[in-house]
Amino acid sequence: MGLIAVLNPFVQIQKAQDAKRKSDLSQIQKAVEIYYNDFGQYPAADTSSSNYRIKANATTTLDWGSTQWQYVGTLPKDPSTSRNYIYYSPAGGQSYYLYASLERGANDLQACNGGSKCVNVPEPASCGTGAICNYGVSSSNVSP
Repeated sequence: MGLIAVLNPFVQIQKAQDAKRKSDLSQIQKAVEIYYNDFGQYPAADTSSSNYRIKANATTTLDWGSTQWQYVGTLPKDPSTSRNYIYYSPAGGQSYYLYASLERGANDLQACNGGSKCVNVPEPASCGTGAICNYGVSSSNVSP
């Protein structure tokens, strides 16, 4: 008798959205590395709300999903309306952190701490309503 694979469409959607999140953070990571090559530091972060964002310069904060930035085109946005990405760069601009909330959490081997919150997520940063920042990428001199 043949083996029939049963696919759960909900899980497949979660996997697709998590793959998009990982791809988006990789794209943003490449952009901030190019920025570093141009300016000798990573872009500053706007930490005025829990939705930490990239500052293109002293007066311009980039909005996820709607702002054009010369290093990436339109800045990616989380595929879910209830979740968002987090960008943080400590004073001095010599390191950065990018975070997202994976829907599959503990079921994704690349998630932080078995699907729990990544260690270096700054307070009060939030990856969205009821969402844990459980996936991160960072500059090579720090860990997410």
